[in-house]
Amino acid sequence: MIDKQWWKEAIVYQIYPRSFKDSNGDGIGDIPGIIQKLDYIKSLGVDVIWLCPVYDSPNDDNGYDIRDYRNIHKEFGTMTDLENLLEGVHQRGMKLIMDLVVNHTSDEHEWFLQSKSSLDNPYRDFYFWKEGRNGGPPNNWKSFFGGDSWDYDPDTNQYYLHLFSKKQPDLNWENPKVREEIYDLMRFWLDKGIDGFRMDVIPLISKRTEFPDSDADTFTDTIHRFYANGPRVHEYLREMQHEVLANRDVMTVGEGPGITPDLGLLYVEKDRNELQMIFHFGHMYMDNGPGGKYDLCDWTLQEFKQVFKIWDEKLHHRGWLSIFLGNHDFPRIVSRFGDDGPYRKESAKLLATLLLSLRGTTYLYQGDEIGMSNVAFDSIDDYRDLETLNAYEEAGAAGKDLRQFMNIVHIQSRDNARTPVQWSDDPHSGFTDGTPWIRVNPNFKAINVAAQETDPDSVLNYYRKMIRFRKENPVLVYGDYLPLLKDHDRLYAYRRNDGDKTFLILLNFSSRNLILPLDDLGARHKDLYRVMGNYDKAVWIEEEKLELLPWEAVIFEEK
Repeated sequence: MIDKQWWKEAIVYQIYPRSFKDSNGDGIGDIPGIIQKLDYIKSLGVDVIWLCPVYDSPNDDNGYDIRDYRNIHKEFGTMTDLENLLEGVHQRGMKLIMDLVVNHTSDEHEWFLQSKSSLDNPYRDFYFWKEGRNGGPPNNWKSFFGGDSWDYDPDTNQYYLHLFSKKQPDLNWENPKVREEIYDLMRFWLDKGIDGFRMDVIPLISKRTEFPDSDADTFTDTIHRFYANGPRVHEYLREMQHEVLANRDVMTVGEGPGITPDLGLLYVEKDRNELQMIFHFGHMYMDNGPGGKYDLCDWTLQEFKQVFKIWDEKLHHRGWLSIFLGNHDFPRIVSRFGDDGPYRKESAKLLATLLLSLRGTTYLYQGDEIGMSNVAFDSIDDYRDLETLNAYEEAGAAGKDLRQFMNIVHIQSRDNARTPVQWSDDPHSGFTDGTPWIRVNPNFKAINVAAQETDPDSVLNYYRKMIRFRKENPVLVYGDYLPLLKDHDRLYAYRRNDGDKTFLILLNFSSRNLILPLDDLGARHKDLYRVMGNYDKAVWIEEEKLELLPWEAVIFEEK
């Protein structure tokens, strides 16, 4: 018996407000700008909008450092604007989920201002304060954004923990008063009518309070062993479910750094009453070397396919998957997994085919629906991302060749996904009438929404077509996922089957033609009916051999 749920069938569209659409000419995307584009978003066929943080913030980490959870940041608009957005989303039959960022606050949050004011302040244990060791920090933990994860406060002669920026002190979930405050702010937003939460770095909320030194060889291993999946994380999530989410028809998805498939099941297994879905990062960290994301290494298609295979097998019939290839923290998907050169259009469509034909809830990131690509600014001065700037500074301090390091920035920087959405070929891509907070990708003249709206062969219209196809075929949501030819180094092939219908999906992840004997797939020409593809038609070499063109994606129905 299939457990059907609206959030399993939903297609989610992520909005990074600062870069989406500016309505008032200050160069910063805002909530009224999103409202202006709601009909466009609806036209894609998506069901849910995930809104990145719009709360009051000093913007050290672009809104993920929250100063006031119950107010809107003035650059984005007002609470009335947010309420109008919510109304507009619901009027169009869509839903809205918001970011819940409660591993840490801003250091300008009133709780932290109180906490740091004295050793005996009632808010002192809202955060983690520790004595130093041997004239330095309490342990050797490093921040996600570089440097130590402890910052010294001379007024109280103690260090506070911050796994991210020093302006993002970590909350102490061990304190029940902290949890009560968080649950209360969640009720505040749910009572306003939002439809759920995407929970930022949720596996990190429970700390190993003995704070052992990390003896891991890589930062990724440190995340797994020391930062994520702390001893009380599942207790906290079950408590959250009981205190806030129970009896509300809302959607929950957790961001899951440090989660393996075995651990992932603990978060989403349907009888555990924790989360509905989790974002895992197996495929997103494949190119990270021992030094992290700015220490690039090669990855293979076999590794990529294996990630999806393992997660699907682990969660099959027991939990639910999140399917994504990019978001505000990673490079553009066509540049990372496709070909942003001669085959940008074809590979963007192939990636759309993959995203929308796998089992799980699909998440799309703004701009990917038109095939936006990475940017390569010449100067580090054109970058705005805290993580990027810190990595560049550390590279310089370590004596690295900064010209070579810029090549890695061009590949890995989070700002690749944060350049403004390219709406038209007007100045600043139609994003703003002013000066944008970050430069627009220079390729906006060729890649923009306006040009693609009128082109039936565009990436945009292929996304719309593929979204409709998924909605018309529930087998793509609920059906079994059966991977094929797992060792093939250029072909990603799989079946989706629910007993009533079977689709064979073939994806050529290369810029070369690929000859494919059908015997290898256990298929016969006479049983295959092409129902979707990013080229005009399938090319048959002979009856039982198929030629896939560069970056070709094709879906056959098997009779």
